[in-house]
Order: sequence, then structure tokens, then C-alpha cells
Amino acid sequence: MTEIEDRKERSPLLPLRHPERDFFVCDVFDAAPKSDMASMEHPLFTLSTKPDMTPRRYEHNGNWLELKPSYKGLATVFDRDILIYCISQCVATMQEGRQVYRTMRFAAHDLLKATNRQTSKEGYKLFKDALERLRNTGIETNIKMGGKETLKGFGFIDAYEIVKETRDGRMQAIEITLSDWLFDAISAKGDGILTISRQYFQLRKPLERRLYEIARKHCGQNDRWSFKLETLHKKTGSQSTLKEFRRMVKAIVDVNGKEDHIPDYTFDLDGDLLTIRPRSSFTEIYAEAESPIAIDKVVLNSSTYDIARKFNGGYDLYFLEGEWRAMLQSKRAMPENPDGSFIGYVKWYVEKHGRAR
Repeated sequence: MTEIEDRKERSPLLPLRHPERDFFVCDVFDAAPKSDMASMEHPLFTLSTKPDMTPRRYEHNGNWLELKPSYKGLATVFDRDILIYCISQCVATMQEGRQVYRTMRFAAHDLLKATNRQTSKEGYKLFKDALERLRNTGIETNIKMGGKETLKGFGFIDAYEIVKETRDGRMQAIEITLSDWLFDAISAKGDGILTISRQYFQLRKPLERRLYEIARKHCGQNDRWSFKLETLHKKTGSQSTLKEFRRMVKAIVDVNGKEDHIPDYTFDLDGDLLTIRPRSSFTEIYAEAESPIAIDKVVLNSSTYDIARKFNGGYDLYFLEGEWRAMLQSKRAMPENPDGSFIGYVKWYVEKHGRAR
């Protein structure tokens, strides 16, 4: 098979590397700062899969943002996975009523599994490179985050520390300190949190990930949203010519029409106008999940109760299930994996309140 034929045969999705994933303590939330809508007008991450050493400046409606590459290049769309995980942890902590801090520690292996990344030695090396880009990509902007206007230079993260590392280079624990700019955005989110599909982490092409992000932001409860390609070219941060960008978008739209590999949305290209529509499954999951009625319709598998009983600490499972459902109603959000969410909640409840007396 030739290289061209191999590319044609290759799945548009990355392989699902961890099909039997451990419970992810919180839903995966959209990590792009959204407390200020103007910040979403500018692409923060390069679409290049090779080291991108080109400084960037974006301007829109009086807001501007400059990105300066590190010695490893600009932070990439794939590096963003790390921020998604960190912000997810922060949001889950806030929703439990606990204090959040800019510095957090977690197992590197958990992050890699949750974001569908390799857990091999090469995977840990790529993880380190991503941390370097997030730490050293320089950002200067007048965009307000959390009601504050920042005019100094900073990175996506202020620091990272590998707490423990094995002899073959695999991290056991990692400590990351988010930048004030990003942390302010998290603190100011309130209810403005968008849940994204886990299949996002399987999207192979950076442009597909960026198109999904834009669709998720602009086409939440709307039945459609349209962009001129010239506008979309700017919003994605693509460095291709407009002609080449049009070709790439058309190729993505054509493949998605056959494979349905981009979750939640369909894309239609008519000349230079791209129209995005949410799939019916998206409406059912994300729109209905906002109401307590939809939460009441969730039915847990019988095996889930058997597993949860091992961790219930003497509490009645139906009591714990009621508390779990009440928590979901207060969050006005539906976990993608309700069974895993319930088991995780049982563990958390016993850890917080102790065993039943």
C-alpha cells in the first residue's frame, strides 16, 4: 500500500487508547477561557503539528492578543488537553464547595488516560514537551479575564514540577501552577461551563478540534450557526492561505458527512459559507440534561449498584443515589458516564463524611 493509499484508509479518529478508563472525577469541561466572550474571538493555540516559531497577533473589536513562541514553539491545540484536565479538576472542586488553588497535584497517568494520550515512554516525553510550551509560550493581551485587564506578559501555566519520576522517564506525579489569567477565568465561570465530548480527544486533525470548539461555543442551544470562511479562517488561527483553508475545510466536511466522526455537530459547506448544526443526540444529551426531569430519567445499570456497594461505607445505596441525583440537579449538568459518576460520588461521599455509624 502506498503512503497516499494508507492516508486514505486511515481512520479520521485516533484510536481509543483506554477503552476501560477509570472514573474521571469530573466531567470534561471546555478549557478555553470564556468568562469574557471577547477572548474567544482569538485562537490561543497553533494548529501546527510541527514546532511553530512564528509570533502571532490577533485583533478584534478593540481587543488584542499577542503570542510569542517558546524555544519549543507555540502551545498547540493538543497541548490544550492538559488545561482541559486542570480546569476540569478546578471546576469539580468548586462545585463541591471546596477551595480551589492555582497549584494542583495529580497523577500524570490519570491525565494521559482521561485525554486519550499515550502512556508509553514516548507519551510521557510528549507530555513534558507540552508542559514546556504551555509554560514558555508568551501571552500579552488587553483582554479581560474575570473582570481584570492584564497587560503584562505571562504563560498558560506559571510553573510545573515533576514530583516523582521513574527510571525510564515516566512521571508518577505532576504539580502544575496555572497562570493568574487562566485561573481568573476559571473563578469567574460560574454557570458558564460547557461540557465537551470525550470523542474530542480522538479527533486526529488540529483543525477538526478547533472547528469543534468553535461549534460548541457558538452553537449551544441554537439550531444552526453560519460562518463565512474568511471569518472562520481568522477564528481558527490557520496560517494557510484562504484557498488552502477552503480546501481543508471542504475535505473535513466531506469526510464527516460519511464518517460522522466529529461529535455533536454536522457541518455543511455552501460556497464560502459553513453552516453548523447540532445533532439530535447532542440536543438530547446537553439540552435536556439541563433540566431535573432529564436527570430523573437516568437509569443506572444493576452492576453499578454491585460495584458501588463495595464502597458505600455502610450507607444505604438509595440514600446515596438520591444525594447524587440532587447534586446533579444543583450542578444542572449531566455526566457523560452516569454509572461511573455515581460510583465516584459514593467513594467521594464516604471519604468526606466517613463511614456510617
